[in-house]
Amino acid sequence: GKWKNKERVLIFSSRGINFRTRHLMQDLRTLMPHSKADTKMDRKDQLFVINEVCEMKNCNKCIFFEAKKKQDLYMWLSNTPQGPSAKFLVQNVHTLAELKMTGNCLRGSRPLLSFDPTFDKEPHYALLKELFIQIFSTPQYHPKSQPFVDHVFTFTITDERIWFRNYQIIEEDASLVEIGPRFVLNLIKIFQGSFGGPTLYENPHYRSPNMHRRLIRLSVAAKFREKQQVKEVQKIKKKGSKVLIEEDPTEVVFETPAEEKPVEIQLVKPESKPIVKDKKKPRKIQRKKQKKLFRTE
Repeated sequence: GKWKNKERVLIFSSRGINFRTRHLMQDLRTLMPHSKADTKMDRKDQLFVINEVCEMKNCNKCIFFEAKKKQDLYMWLSNTPQGPSAKFLVQNVHTLAELKMTGNCLRGSRPLLSFDPTFDKEPHYALLKELFIQIFSTPQYHPKSQPFVDHVFTFTITDERIWFRNYQIIEEDASLVEIGPRFVLNLIKIFQGSFGGPTLYENPHYRSPNMHRRLIRLSVAAKFREKQQVKEVQKIKKKGSKVLIEEDPTEVVFETPAEEKPVEIQLVKPESKPIVKDKKKPRKIQRKKQKKLFRTE
């Protein structure tokens, strides 16, 4: 057959990503034979420059990983150059190289896409579903693809987040074994244009990583402040005036005064004790000498 659906996806990142993000990006390139790579983009460049990069690489879809503060990872999914585009916060990243991912699949094979029923209920999820289908599904009769279907990409919505998993289909009993990679996408915004433009949807449940870290610091500070206040209250209680108890006249009834002993001052130096010599000492010394002589001989 002819290769009609010519979808090409550009997968690259900005500078400053860590090793885990680099492995995740490489895993996606391995799983998607219709993807292309490019050099890392400088942080100073504006995001709309990516549209020109996609045009030069002859790509109409883009997955861009943006790193901030060397600890926060953001993913852009975009249909270039018209749009729409979506920005996600990536969390809980696990790569293909981890030992617990025991599955395997043929390189270049076409995947099945499995979506949660929630994707058809709300309009912003329906838009994301169409974006995921166009980006992650391998076009039929692609030159680098294989005509087999042996793994599944699943997109599940739980806790207002999109959970991505990749499973191998075992032929014998059609059971699933996880291959990897796995990650969680927390939606931030959906834009009408490519990497910008009017905002179509903004997630009200999204909390930025900076805010999350600030709340953690505030909770730790509140616990410390509470401990200090407890210590101050205890100090105030200890310093407080004690309750005076009235004297009981019957307490002195059984008290008997002790007899005072006369103070004796010793004027004469006490006699020294006689030194008792050890009669066995010379014999002990003689035995030690004999032992030394015996050892030397």
